Amino acid sequence: MSENKLKLEARTATGKKAAALRANGLITSVIYGGEGDPILAQSEYNPTEKVLRSAGYHSTIDLDIAGKAQLAIVKDVNLDPVSRKIINVEFQAVSADEEIEATAPIVLEGFETSQANVLHYVILQVMEEIDVKAKPADLPEKLIIDVSKMADLDDKITVADIVLPKGVVLADKELASDQIIANLYDPAAEAAAREAEEKAAAETSVDAADVPSDNGSKPEEASEESKEEKAE
Repeated sequence: MSENKLKLEARTATGKKAAALRANGLITSVIYGGEGDPILAQSEYNPTEKVLRSAGYHSTIDLDIAGKAQLAIVKDVNLDPVSRKIINVEFQAVSADEEIEATAPIVLEGFETSQANVLHYVILQVMEEIDVKAKPADLPEKLIIDVSKMADLDDKITVADIVLPKGVVLADKELASDQIIANLYDPAAEAAAREAEEKAAAETSVDAADVPSDNGSKPEEASEESKEEKAE
């Protein structure tokens, strides 16, 4: 049983009629993967948004579809491009005994106490989530990686550093174990490097301005001479 519960009402409205439901504060939804054809449903906006925020794409939801119970996970959420409000949700029906794939957020903890932080390095997380496979009850809410021992700029966090809970495996078997999740950079060093590049570019520009043209004069002088010749 899931901690997230949502009551849905069956619906028959589609197309423009479904749009009218949304205009009246309802969210339309579709439940795929159950017995028979996909089920069309609708629900009140506020409770639905609350459950979706809690469950995300990684936790199961106990759906009550017109009195019928169904365990499901969120597969997709459609937002209005202007208001960014939820307009439609796609659920995937699942079984408690069946392994399913879900997306788990990757959370880095402990950087504040690391030597890297003391040296004013910044941690850059390039992979924020990863697909896992497990039975619904074993799906992790998040995957935590301890980064408190990061110290040198060469230190990296990779897929190999993920400690998976019991009963959980990575969904992508071909994902390289050395795939980088996070690394370090020194903002002070990068700022100094950019400043040096800008200074070198400025000096090059000044040097180019002082180079004489083919007739021995500077570009500005050559330009003035050309004007005088044209005037004659």
